[in-house]
Amino acid sequence: MKWVDELLGSWRGTAEPSAPLIWGFAAACLAASTLIRWGISSLRPDITFTPYFPAVLFATLLGGFRAGVATTIAGACLGYIVHFGDAPSGGAKVALLLIYAAVCALIIWALTHYRTVVGHYRQIADKLATEESYRKLVVDELQHRLKNKVSTVHAVVRQALRAYPEAWERIDGRIRALSATDDLIARTDERGCDLKALLMSELEPYGHVRYTLTGDDVLLPPKLAVSMALVFHELATNAAKYGSFSAPEGLLNVSWELRADRLNVLWDETGGPAVSPPASEGFGIRLLDAALRAFDGHTQRQFLPSGLRCMIDCRIPNDQSVDLSRSSG
Repeated sequence: MKWVDELLGSWRGTAEPSAPLIWGFAAACLAASTLIRWGISSLRPDITFTPYFPAVLFATLLGGFRAGVATTIAGACLGYIVHFGDAPSGGAKVALLLIYAAVCALIIWALTHYRTVVGHYRQIADKLATEESYRKLVVDELQHRLKNKVSTVHAVVRQALRAYPEAWERIDGRIRALSATDDLIARTDERGCDLKALLMSELEPYGHVRYTLTGDDVLLPPKLAVSMALVFHELATNAAKYGSFSAPEGLLNVSWELRADRLNVLWDETGGPAVSPPASEGFGIRLLDAALRAFDGHTQRQFLPSGLRCMIDCRIPNDQSVDLSRSSG
């Protein structure tokens, strides 16, 4: 069973075969070829060297150049010395031997080149696998440290604002929204965050029967996901205080559509109290206006008798090279 496992591992390219396995396998191939030659000798006794071609092929595949040459020489000796029936003799046998040697040389050359190429790409694959494992380890450690720092900042800010509960209430939810978004991005190996998952994470505290989400799967890049998380948190907080989530019959429908690289999101509240434009612009309004500026985005708000309707439009970048300093203007 040990030899069988080693043979399977060598054949799949996951392990290098040992010398006993190589020469034992070559001997088994020669024995099988000789047995096949004996079996067909009653029909074609003139087939002297042909049955040894597969032995050379398989021995070279497993053991490389030396195993192929040794199997070729052993097959030539067996074909020339061992006879089954009326085998060719004299010049005809020498000609068959030369043809056999030439074909085996081509087989060995081709398979040696193939093994070299496969070995090269196997080394590259092993190197990439090692680098990916190390990268994942580093990323996991950074995510763990980031989570600890966010928790520390959360605790420090809470302690500093103990005397200002209203300010703490505004900051607390935003920090939690950013932390939840980071967790979603981490679960997708930092490729980004699914828009629907981001909305569900923000709206779940208000009850899944209070909202509906409509749209195709859209993967938001990490930087855009963070900005969208702030926007959705602001809208959800306002809905809980003044909009549809503040009334028992209030409902929210969020739908989105992706056109080329532009994402259009419609936040539509119904069944809540009548809303009106705020008398002054607070931090939340400025956040809605500035959060998506780095992504060539903007928001438009309509204060309807049925509730707030907010239209969000932004560009989904192909890469992560986005200048976030534009959002601070």
